[in-house]
Amino acid sequence: MMPRAELFKAVIADLRMAASFVTILPVASSRSAADGAIARATWALPVAGLLVGLAGALVYKVSSRFGLTPNLAALLTLATTALITGALHEDGLADTADGLGGGRTRERKLEIMRDSRIGTYGVCALILSFGLRGSALAAIANPWAVALALCAAHTAARAGVPAFMSLVPPARPDGLSASAGSPPGRSVAIAFAVGTLALALALGPGKALVSLILLSLAGLMLARLAIRQIGGQSGDILGAFEQIGEILILLVAASFRTGG
Repeated sequence: MMPRAELFKAVIADLRMAASFVTILPVASSRSAADGAIARATWALPVAGLLVGLAGALVYKVSSRFGLTPNLAALLTLATTALITGALHEDGLADTADGLGGGRTRERKLEIMRDSRIGTYGVCALILSFGLRGSALAAIANPWAVALALCAAHTAARAGVPAFMSLVPPARPDGLSASAGSPPGRSVAIAFAVGTLALALALGPGKALVSLILLSLAGLMLARLAIRQIGGQSGDILGAFEQIGEILILLVAASFRTGG
């Protein structure tokens, strides 16, 4: 069994690696990313997502205090979370939409996904993503409820990434996902537990269950589509998975509300 001091260092290193993997924060781990270190650290992705959600919640709260409407506060919130993550997941969503929607062959689809330029499908996907998430936040309106929804969305949307990486093979041998490796079962289980707990605490058991079902169905559909069209998953596919997760959770959080 690992000594407590070494275990603490390993946990901190994983947290730093996960945060540097999904944000632009200067917290890169000094540990080498080789030999599956990134895959092992994927359990910490939902924790890194929680930090992003808290930052967005703070911006929404401050915006509301200054008298901005829910729509304006929601837009500033989404701008903040995109800035913190370097729009990494939005980029993945756009590339996935362009590649899967625009190419005729597997090779052409992968080529499009690697192209830094954005196409019509990508633009439409981003408009839908920002529009749906922003509308959901504005519908929730109440700053405390928005904070809970953001924390749940950013945590749980990333909690499914390790399972997706584990179950769906990389589409190419030289991509970001392939170099990261396949997460071990322990990392998958911890991430899932953290995401489920976040959903239950923030949204309640009913909406948490609905969110988990929708996330599972969306993940299965995206996995099947990715395998059929490009042979597996990639960093862009993982980004699209995260974005779809955020959208679904925020829509569930905004549903069946009778007031702020």
